[in-house]
Amino acid sequence: MPLIKNGSVVADRFARVADDAEIPATGAVLLTAERFLKDAEALASRGDVGVIWPNNRDIEELAPYLSRLAAVALVFPAFKDGRAYSQARILREQLKYRGELRATGQVLRDQFLFMQRAGFNSFEVRKEADAVAFAETLKRYTVFYQPTGDGRVTVLKQRLARMNDNGEEMKGAAAS
Repeated sequence: MPLIKNGSVVADRFARVADDAEIPATGAVLLTAERFLKDAEALASRGDVGVIWPNNRDIEELAPYLSRLAAVALVFPAFKDGRAYSQARILREQLKYRGELRATGQVLRDQFLFMQRAGFNSFEVRKEADAVAFAETLKRYTVFYQPTGDGRVTVLKQRLARMNDNGEEMKGAAAS
């Protein structure tokens, strides 16, 4: 399954470890929420640990471990189930998680931009063609009305920055 991270197709450095399998002594691992929470303190201290977090579980449970997690993979079980978008925004904007935030499951091409705006920086896609199309999809839109935690300035803020004290657009003000 191709992995897109920070806009490029990359090799996945994380090995998924089944709940009943032994955790390798070295290397990056991706564990289920249940497996991780059974021994969260020891696992989080290990380094190079990521967790696959289901969208029906409270994301706040991860708060004590976020600074030590290398990755959080949020699950999209169906294209019409968007709860992982909310989890992503909570992780990035409220809990200030800065590690890898991965979208997994039903990750569709037409949702890449929205997922990135919600805070995802890596995406597991099912088709190689989707991985190739990723960069083109993100270039399609450059102006946004809704604020999110991705750091892009909204149209409203751009317009306000070009206004003078009288509320008039300043002549010669460069559009951002």
